[in-house]
Amino acid sequence: MPASQPRSRARDRNNVLNRAEFLSLNQPLKGNQEGRSSSRKQSGQAGAAGAQNTNPKERRQSQQLPEEDCMQLNPSFKGIAFNSLLAIDICMSKRLGVCANRASSWGGARSMINLLGITGHGIPWIAGTLICLVKSSTLAGQEVLMNLLLALLLDIMIVAGLQKLAKRKGPYDINPGLLDYLTMDTYAFPAGHASRVAMLSKFFLNHLVLAIPLRILLVLWALCVGFSRVMIGRHHITDVLSGFVFGYLQFRLVELIWMSSNTCQMLISIW
Repeated sequence: MPASQPRSRARDRNNVLNRAEFLSLNQPLKGNQEGRSSSRKQSGQAGAAGAQNTNPKERRQSQQLPEEDCMQLNPSFKGIAFNSLLAIDICMSKRLGVCANRASSWGGARSMINLLGITGHGIPWIAGTLICLVKSSTLAGQEVLMNLLLALLLDIMIVAGLQKLAKRKGPYDINPGLLDYLTMDTYAFPAGHASRVAMLSKFFLNHLVLAIPLRILLVLWALCVGFSRVMIGRHHITDVLSGFVFGYLQFRLVELIWMSSNTCQMLISIW
């Protein structure tokens, strides 16, 4: 027996599995299984506690997520058509924004396009109408100028209100100028310049006696001012087209509420 004990100890020392790095291999599997089962129980209890702590509203929302995903993956025909037209509008507006910045293809003409846009701005037109109203000495001229001033003020208020409701950004990230902030023309839809020049051109064609070349030039001026806003990247094509439509509707509104000569004289005497 004494001789066999040293031999067994020597065998244990020479056994590779008795080394420290292999001790885990000699451990029974029961402990590992118990550890795994306990960890699973703990995770299951934590999941159950989390499910109990969640709000019923959140559980309902999580249950509705697959249905919402299906609705997004299967949009309606109207949604597809609207998104397609919107994508075409944005793409074409970006292509036509040739003066959006100095690095654009027509960047050198940006100053000239901005100057053309100023001719359709509200502040110069309001200031010019007031100066002409002060210098006017005829009742007919004062009547036309007073109604023109009313149309300009209505245009600024209507366009500013519609832009605040829509809050659509332009195709390029361009900050509005000082005159744009004065007339609250800070968003893209509808285009304020387009509505104003459409209203002015229709107003002048209806109430002024102009030769045919001047009438054609007036219409061309309105079109150039409207689409110059697309060229400098401030508005989309649909913004300008909708601006033309709103400008015509504003003209019809002014025609409905047209102030008579007596009303204009009363307002001028108060002023």
